[in-house]
Amino acid sequence: MTLILDAMGSDRYPDPEIQAAIETARLFSEDVLLVGNETLLAPKLKTADPANRRVRIVDAPDILEMHEKPVEAAKRKPRNSMAVGLELIKTGEGQAFVSAGNTGGVMFNALRTLGRIKGVQRPALTAMFPTRVGHCVILDIGANADCRPDFLVEFAIMGSVYAEKVLGKSSPRVGLLSNGEEAGKGNQLVKDAYHLLENVGLNFIGNVEAKEVFAGEADVVVTDGFTGNVLLKSSEAVGKLITDVLKEEMSGSIIRMAGALMVKPAFLRVKKMMDPREVGAVPLLGIDGLVFVGHGRSDAHALVSAMKVAHQAVDIHLLDAIQTAIQDRLTQTEADSTH
Repeated sequence: MTLILDAMGSDRYPDPEIQAAIETARLFSEDVLLVGNETLLAPKLKTADPANRRVRIVDAPDILEMHEKPVEAAKRKPRNSMAVGLELIKTGEGQAFVSAGNTGGVMFNALRTLGRIKGVQRPALTAMFPTRVGHCVILDIGANADCRPDFLVEFAIMGSVYAEKVLGKSSPRVGLLSNGEEAGKGNQLVKDAYHLLENVGLNFIGNVEAKEVFAGEADVVVTDGFTGNVLLKSSEAVGKLITDVLKEEMSGSIIRMAGALMVKPAFLRVKKMMDPREVGAVPLLGIDGLVFVGHGRSDAHALVSAMKVAHQAVDIHLLDAIQTAIQDRLTQTEADSTH
């Protein structure tokens, strides 16, 4: 197995990427292709790991910066690290691509280079949210601000496969994010998607509110990318607020510090559960290849986590499973239309 890492993605590129590539290669004893400006990368890699034999640089002289408009920049810079890295997936030189760069840039380059899985209209960014009882797969979290009801059906199918393969859930419970549990709640998109999801053959449990998501009452939750992104960023902000406040409250007096020592193990478990660095990256499901997007603020720890997620996806044949699920739906749709 060979994993591909965009060396020019994070806000502090390429140092976190170089360290993550070295650690990933050591962790799995497998090759890592580090894609970026070779002139910049080569001396840094040699300094960081003089005896390196597993990390290989693939030159990509162009850089897509976070502040640039992704489509315009990608067209202006055809040899950017995303385009070159994704081309390696297409040619079979690597099995999964990870980038902490501009999400729009990853999306555009992935669509242009790899295309969609047959039967998928819109790829979806897919997050793993911590819940009271484990994790919940939520999509879309930002790839598609505007959606049609049938897009949400595709998200539900792909999310169900992801929950089955990654979480080990048999017949995962699929919920539709709404402002109320009743079938008639929600905007027009939610109401129309509800009726489609009832008849698609999934374990659809109806509408769910945010409180049900975090209580672990659904294994998969589908929504449009605008709503999903707001949910994601709000959740991350609340998580950070809670950990920061607890840290402040447990410091100061001797009594507080003594109490903090007693609850430190529990506090660390909660902190780890809510730390996005532990996940590292989210898959762009629906692309005809394994593509993962991390946060621009990613450090080496987050990027190693991202590479672990990518490695797992290759190992469990995630892409094949999603392709099969979508094809089964197309076959069933064609059969229904002939009756």
